[in-house]
Amino acid sequence: MVKKVLTWGGIAFLVYYLVTNPGGAANVVTGALHWLRNAGNSLGAFLNQIHL
Repeated sequence: MVKKVLTWGGIAFLVYYLVTNPGGAANVVTGALHWLRNAGNSLGAFLNQIHL
């Protein structure tokens, strides 16, 4: 029960943050996309090194 309350509380806080601070939310999304791009590039480099 506590885990469910904390999960919904976290989601509510995230929605509140996105609504009240769109500039900060844009920075978070940009950072996440940058991280995903770097992860993909690293995986591609690794696969190229093992000649897969």
